[in-house]
Amino acid sequence: MKAMIPLLLFLFHFIFCKNMDAPTASAFPYQVNMPDKTLTMSPELTEISGVSVFDANTLVAVQDENGIIFYLNKNTGKIERQVKFWEDGDYEDLQAVGKTIYVVKSTGTIYEVPEDGKNVQKYNFGLSSKNDVEGLAYDATNRRLLLACKNKAGIEHAKDERGIYAFDLNKKTLSDAPVYTITSKEVQDYLNTLPSTESKEKLSESFESEIRFAPSAIAVHPRTSELYLLSAAGKVLLVLNADGKVAHLEKLKKKIHLQPEGICFDPDGTMYLSNEGKDGAPGKIYVFKMK
Repeated sequence: MKAMIPLLLFLFHFIFCKNMDAPTASAFPYQVNMPDKTLTMSPELTEISGVSVFDANTLVAVQDENGIIFYLNKNTGKIERQVKFWEDGDYEDLQAVGKTIYVVKSTGTIYEVPEDGKNVQKYNFGLSSKNDVEGLAYDATNRRLLLACKNKAGIEHAKDERGIYAFDLNKKTLSDAPVYTITSKEVQDYLNTLPSTESKEKLSESFESEIRFAPSAIAVHPRTSELYLLSAAGKVLLVLNADGKVAHLEKLKKKIHLQPEGICFDPDGTMYLSNEGKDGAPGKIYVFKMK
């Protein structure tokens, strides 16, 4: 019997360690309808259309009518300063890269704004209001900005796709074609792999037509490199993996997310979602800790 003990201990150790090393399914790390904190915007940002992390204490935001960058206290949401960078226009999103702020218009025009708001550089490409660019994100791995189109995917591409273009920050050029595309079929194929639930049925309804998925914001997750896309239409958060494949979907509750228009992350994974105000309600930024 004593001779058997070392063998039994070896087998126990082998089985235990093997199970510890085995991959396990992980839950989505955010409760998108239960924010950990809510930042209420002042009237100037009722129509907040984009948000980005500027530094450890500051968020930056833009609204869709005025060429103004708002610097916000990350803990209170209060406006600490404003920088006028251009005339009024349809500004949809912004992204901080170091101390430089990039702002995008619905036409795809990009504004490169130094911290003092002076000597702004403007870049125009082949995109237009028909593409309706609404999302802007920084892809640090490839040193590029990602532009998400709310409507047709590109200059000569199918209208039933949603496209994401890349702006090279070194060359200051836009990709000729989308670097990522999203179709209803790809989403439905993903949903077909999930068990039948009420949430799945609601998500399926949102993707019955590609028109009901219209990206209003995009961000790159700092830990996973996944792409997070918001759609105010259909109230959906869609996640793509680094290869552009659908990895996850979340349904956003209408009573909380009146009009989701912006998304960004802290380096630790804390997520910020901005919502425009409606019917007298103020704009809001919701804060979600990574679980």
